[in-house]
Amino acid sequence: MTAKRYRDTWAEVSLDAIEHNVRLFRASMGRSARLMAVVKADGYGHGAVEIALTAMEAGADYLGVAFVDEAIQLRHAGVQAPILILGHTPVHAIEEAIRQQLTIAVSSREMLAEVAGRAERLNRQARIHLKVDTGMSRIGFTAEDVLPACLSISHSHTIIEGIFTHFADADNPDPSFTHGQYDAFVVLLKRLAESGVHIPIKHCCNSAAAMKFPDMHMDMVRVGIALFGLSPLPEALPSFPLREAMQLKTKISFVKTVNKNKPVSYGLTFVTEMDSLVATLPVGYADGLSRQLSNTGLVLVRGKRVPIIGRVCMDQTMIDVTSLPDLSAGEEVTLFGMSEGDGISIRETAALMNTIPYEVVCLVGKRVPREYVRHGEMVSTSNHLIQ
Repeated sequence: MTAKRYRDTWAEVSLDAIEHNVRLFRASMGRSARLMAVVKADGYGHGAVEIALTAMEAGADYLGVAFVDEAIQLRHAGVQAPILILGHTPVHAIEEAIRQQLTIAVSSREMLAEVAGRAERLNRQARIHLKVDTGMSRIGFTAEDVLPACLSISHSHTIIEGIFTHFADADNPDPSFTHGQYDAFVVLLKRLAESGVHIPIKHCCNSAAAMKFPDMHMDMVRVGIALFGLSPLPEALPSFPLREAMQLKTKISFVKTVNKNKPVSYGLTFVTEMDSLVATLPVGYADGLSRQLSNTGLVLVRGKRVPIIGRVCMDQTMIDVTSLPDLSAGEEVTLFGMSEGDGISIRETAALMNTIPYEVVCLVGKRVPREYVRHGEMVSTSNHLIQ
């Protein structure tokens, strides 16, 4: 897929990094375990279709999304892999999910009855995974309700393909809560097996748990944030040398000298302490460059770190380039990523925003074109505004 772009702000996505990260997880898993690539939220801002295709080529077996519309986007792009809807599917979306051959997460007996009834009405099979709440307190069956739910299915249109739970605290250095959730899940699975209920795919591990607890991999692991090279763990794991997939770049649109004691941007929150060279960037908070980076963020120009000054605007941002006096419009600027040997990581940007790396990449908006790179060459582009 190739689309033109006419603006000088873009996100560069390394498909090599995605492939590398998938293979790291594949190598850490047993041969019989499946790998789910979670590509919800438009592939965490990277582009769901491109990431899904790359992940499947690299060895992923399953895809995960948050809701039906995200899955339909993949189906319309020709993706035929199994797709699990991880979140809640409202009643009015169930029939379309069945038509699109999506796997539905079912979290209550009422929802199970709806799925079963609609599958029978359509005379099609509905494939489901039972979601069990073991401590996240979000959606899911209680442990006591799972067995009666399984026994309530009386016809062949509904297939219980899987059962899963979600860890709430797997990134915590203290593993006790995660072990408690895992143990509760294992007890439930044993109870089901003793009652004659055998479910083929059992899964509980998100990225953090998949990295930390290989003994919990079960039949499938769900890799989301780590797929994009962003570790959910506070400490580095040498066995998982992840590669960040996204870089956010722009080009200087304007350079001017601003005299001493002059304000810059809205609210007059920055005032020059000397005659300064100020460059304007055609990117702002509407593109995902958070307003939290006002007067605190850094960018790279010619491999040199320079500060964001004044408030980040909706479409434009100013930086102090006094240390680069020969700078002119058109020069490339890296907002996060690598530039001439230095780098500003997504984790570093997240820390300045007082948030997590997940939010940094998910904030990169639809009006920022994506350029997909493999082996150093751009292989495709995506521009949601004019495609």
